[in-house]
Amino acid sequence: MSHARPLALVALAAAALAAPFPFASAAHADGAPVNLSLFTPIQIVPANKSVSGLRLDLIYGRNVNVTGVDWGLVNHDTGTGFAWQAGAVNLVEKDFTGWQEGWVNMTKDTFTGFQDGLFNSSDSMNGFALGVVNVTKHMHGVQVGVFNMTETMHGLQIGVANVIQKGKIPVLPIVNWTF
Repeated sequence: MSHARPLALVALAAAALAAPFPFASAAHADGAPVNLSLFTPIQIVPANKSVSGLRLDLIYGRNVNVTGVDWGLVNHDTGTGFAWQAGAVNLVEKDFTGWQEGWVNMTKDTFTGFQDGLFNSSDSMNGFALGVVNVTKHMHGVQVGVFNMTETMHGLQIGVANVIQKGKIPVLPIVNWTF
């Protein structure tokens, strides 16, 4: 009986987090509410469909768009993500909005939000990256890490080595910025 209450609270919190974000795009509204994946193709929702709610990837999961909570060992969105994505490896092939946390976080197009991990990468980023290595082509925000690199920057880098390839001073230790 003593474990029932904490378990109920965890279930209630997971259900609240799994509810689709009310401001999500219409493209994500058609997704299945829950997906459980051992590894693709052994998953409830086929890889060519979207998930709007909760996706749990025990080993590897792949879907088109994911809105809501996306947890697992390896999370792969072939479309866009609008979620809290937590896993060892997080891969998004288009845009991502939200919080991405893991050892490796990679978004191929525009990332908007907070990325934290050992290695964070995106084509364009609007937000905050916290990691050992942060790499992006176009940064609008803050990068904090051991090594930070971007081609263009509107913001601040804090780390051991900070590279803004098209900055007035391309390489600086401790801090680099362009506004």
